[in-house]
Amino acid sequence: MKTFPFDIVGFDLDGTLVDTSGDLTAAVNHVLDSVGRPLLSNDAVKQHIGGGAKLMLQQGLEATGGVPEGDFRPLYRQMLSYYEANVSVHSRPFDGALALLEQLDAIGVRYAVVTNKFESLAVKLLTDLNLAHRMGCILGADTLGKENAKPSGAPIFEMINRCGGGRAAYVGDSIYDMMAAKNAGVPSVAVSFGFLHGPVEAMGADAIIDHFDELIPTLSSLSHVELH
Repeated sequence: MKTFPFDIVGFDLDGTLVDTSGDLTAAVNHVLDSVGRPLLSNDAVKQHIGGGAKLMLQQGLEATGGVPEGDFRPLYRQMLSYYEANVSVHSRPFDGALALLEQLDAIGVRYAVVTNKFESLAVKLLTDLNLAHRMGCILGADTLGKENAKPSGAPIFEMINRCGGGRAAYVGDSIYDMMAAKNAGVPSVAVSFGFLHGPVEAMGADAIIDHFDELIPTLSSLSHVELH
């Protein structure tokens, strides 16, 4: 008999399940280099990941001299094209992520990805990493329309529906993730190793983990959490 309190565990992608910072930094720097801007470090770009690719590029341009008037849309397309072609060059699952998925498989828990990345890019990345086929579903910022992207709870509800229903929890690294979980009425876990925009304690998560080894016992301890 399964004693684990959740049927479904949802994961954010960038900065939670997979360290995508190297490829995202390369994509931003590809654009910056093309317009003669200084390049940004991995750590500088990490601060802007989580709100979607458009915001990430916008903040990268603002940090290096401002957004060129009238030129943002073509630069954005240029970045997306480069990133799609190089989505998995440096990106790898965080330490302990693969072992965690094996444990979830072993106890019969379904898992899925809910990200503010475009669905097609998330599917391509997870396919390249041989993880896509293991997911109950992969939902991107555009899956339900941008008005329903995180911090909306809509993609969490959709994840639960697509995974066959049951009690869910959500794991992420940003305020968008914690708000989405809260808006969907599910417990949230923040990862301290993600692409943090501030203190992890300030995100309002129900629990915080420093390594994926801690997730299953942490979720077990959240069995009492009921949100409405």
